[in-house]
Amino acid sequence: MDAYDEDPRGPQGPDGSAGTRLPDTPPGSAPPPDAAAASAPAPAPAPRTGVAALSPRYQIGAALALAVVAVAACVHLLMVFLSLAPANTVTKQHGKAIEEWVYPEFEQNWKLFAPNPLQQNIAVQVRAEVRMRDGGLRTTGWTDLSAQDGAAIDGNLAPSHTQQNLLRRAWDFFTATHGTDNRPVGMRGSLSEQYLRRIVVMRLYRDDPTSREGVIQRVQVRSSTTNVQPPPWSRERVSDKPVYRLLPWWSLTSDEAAGGVR
Repeated sequence: MDAYDEDPRGPQGPDGSAGTRLPDTPPGSAPPPDAAAASAPAPAPAPRTGVAALSPRYQIGAALALAVVAVAACVHLLMVFLSLAPANTVTKQHGKAIEEWVYPEFEQNWKLFAPNPLQQNIAVQVRAEVRMRDGGLRTTGWTDLSAQDGAAIDGNLAPSHTQQNLLRRAWDFFTATHGTDNRPVGMRGSLSEQYLRRIVVMRLYRDDPTSREGVIQRVQVRSSTTNVQPPPWSRERVSDKPVYRLLPWWSLTSDEAAGGVR
């Protein structure tokens, strides 16, 4: 036998020569990577969240609600801007609509940024004429509503907006629409009186014992203005005596007298 003859029992290579044939893949071995990837199941799609998870009908409703909120926010910002902007063609033509939108809830006060900021403490006080259950009339003492608000804010980490601004802004609204003789100036004067009166009546029915025992017939409001004292190192001297502004007695409407604003 020729020494170079191939052994028929030996492994055969691709070219037929001995010792060059690759071993066969044993049974049960892993398939090629491409075949495994083709046979693996496709991953499930991620679940939808937020507005995308809603049905088409509710998606349309959510889009309309967002559009309404966006339009309302834009209108509000535009109204507030026009109320603070200098007089122009728009404010002259639509000034009434702007005032009705802004005042008194959204009125802005920029006095903090004036060259001479406020240097006075202004307290709003009220007294009432109350008809008691026996038919007699009783006049209460002066109730310092501003002091009550200050006590509620002092030490409170999150005081409410009404405690901080409701009464103060009502008084600012009144003084801005009335002259020094307490007579209304302009069309908003009667509105500011009604707004301030309802606030003080509501506070009296809530906090004043005499008012809770009877029916309020009339109220009288006054302000007490006291200068803020300068620091010790300053040579400035100002009076520390309060200056009062006394308003006339206001008669209540039947709804107000019956507690309709409680």
